[in-house]
Amino acid sequence: MNYRTAIVTTLAEIGEAAWSDLLARQADAKAEANPFLSYAFLHALHESGCASADTGWQPNYLALWQGDTLAAALPLYLKMHSYGEYVFDWAWADAYQQHGLEYYPKLLSAIPFTPVCGTRLLARDGQARAALLAFLQAQQQASAVSSCHILFPPESEARQLEQAGYLLRSGVQFHWLNPGYTDFEQFLATLEHKKRKNIRAERRKVREAGVAMRQVRGVDATDADWKLFHRCYSNTYAEHRSSPYLSLDFFRRIGATMPQNILLVIAERDGRAIAASLVIHTADTLYGRYWGALEHVPCLHFETAYYQPLEFCIANRIATFEGGAQGEHKMARGFLPQKTWSAHWLAHPAFADAVQRFLERERGGIDAYLDELNEHSPFRA
Repeated sequence: MNYRTAIVTTLAEIGEAAWSDLLARQADAKAEANPFLSYAFLHALHESGCASADTGWQPNYLALWQGDTLAAALPLYLKMHSYGEYVFDWAWADAYQQHGLEYYPKLLSAIPFTPVCGTRLLARDGQARAALLAFLQAQQQASAVSSCHILFPPESEARQLEQAGYLLRSGVQFHWLNPGYTDFEQFLATLEHKKRKNIRAERRKVREAGVAMRQVRGVDATDADWKLFHRCYSNTYAEHRSSPYLSLDFFRRIGATMPQNILLVIAERDGRAIAASLVIHTADTLYGRYWGALEHVPCLHFETAYYQPLEFCIANRIATFEGGAQGEHKMARGFLPQKTWSAHWLAHPAFADAVQRFLERERGGIDAYLDELNEHSPFRA
């Protein structure tokens, strides 16, 4: 089948209606429920300047058209660095530099600043997906890039990429699963005694510090709430001697265009807000994302970014809470390890061979790490 191909530098070239229709009708229906693939979220990243050429995230989306219908698309960026990715290839970049080679620019398919799993090869059917993958391979061969990386695809898609010649890499995230708890206490009852005791102690410390918690749905969030959240978020980055990836303009945009997917948790003491977290959710999945504080209170991070969202999941019958990148400490709070995937192509044959050998060794370590984690479940036997 013949498709009209295009490389677009802004989602406005595709249009919200066409993008949303592709998500709703594509072969992997789960993508429809993934808010990070929505036009609202991605377009906000670009239009706010957070993911743009100026920040080293040049959008180069691939699109396949069949007549006037968008048949397939790939979120793709020309990257000039490796910040904001959560699958670390700094050592690969250093090796290139040591041998007098340029690692950047590279091609990257991912959700900027967000280690969330989901379909990357968006397509209406298998034929369109195969054509999209062929288009990607043609572009990476024709472009002056060192490599191409597809981060956090589902395993089925990772295997398809492997068959096409990509090298697979695995990692670990921690997810909380809700079998249908009626309240937080019922969840606690499933944990080992020590874990249950520690969580109660952590929550008690926050209460005894005089902190009250307020959950604000996106549809009810005011501009003052967004200003407060961004202030907390930016302050925490500054305390770690870093610059925040996301701007107040970005948060305002998603607050206006996808409020139904947003929950703000605000911590207050003596009538003054001192911390806040932002989570994104659908009817069946909640994604822990961003947090910040204006002053230190012991265990406030756990209450704001974990326990309050867990209560929200239970109250709203949300089945999964994806806790984001890394963090063995999440296991003590009921999160369990899950394997993640990424796929990599390197243009230089010698470096491709070296990376392949590295990934084979790393994969054995990841599998052993998962086995060890699963032997230390936080739940009662």
